[in-house]
Amino acid sequence: MKKILIVEDEIPISQVLKVYLQKANFDIVQAFNGNEALEKFDMFKPALVLLDVMLPGKDGWAILKEIRQKSTCPVIMLTALSDVNYRLNGLNGGADDYIPKPFIADEVVARVNAVLRRSDINEGPKKSFGQLQIDLKAHHVTISGVEVELTPRDLSLLMFLSEHPNQTFTRDQLIEHVWGWEYEGSDRAVDLAIKRLRKSLHKWPETEGEIKTLRGLGYQFCVYQR
Repeated sequence: MKKILIVEDEIPISQVLKVYLQKANFDIVQAFNGNEALEKFDMFKPALVLLDVMLPGKDGWAILKEIRQKSTCPVIMLTALSDVNYRLNGLNGGADDYIPKPFIADEVVARVNAVLRRSDINEGPKKSFGQLQIDLKAHHVTISGVEVELTPRDLSLLMFLSEHPNQTFTRDQLIEHVWGWEYEGSDRAVDLAIKRLRKSLHKWPETEGEIKTLRGLGYQFCVYQR
């Protein structure tokens, strides 16, 4: 049974989410402020975190940043802040999804299942692109033997691109294959994910490959040495 950490200071909302997620066969841990959230994250090692933005003590952005410094655990942000800049802030910070309030509990369960499906990467062979090594089974990426830390979403994107080297994909195609048909956010999420990937792969020699932008066409995982 997968464990979900709900970080929400409004007790009625937290309880509703707990009930619906338990019905979906998840084990639930609750936290009601930032410090408690980080303590329980370290203690229980959840499979996914539902993280409210507006919290007493440390806010959701600060918690997300600390989680990303030590884990690729999927994080879904919950907030009443509807401005698109807040969404981009969360996605650029490594969040895997963003659900605005008010929401329908059944939709939250569906989003949780979708994010977990994307993070449960199928077994497959190791891929080698020069010094860049991708182990699909172990969810492990290294450059020159040094591990590269990636969020589940960014890892899924890299894996999809690596399965189709030297092929060009539009934003819509990447959203369909990586984010899933149920994704309703901005296609800017693709640009942000590509930006994070490039930053994470900056030690991959340019003579071996790169993630290239083809203006007006999309993105391509270019491999120069196989």
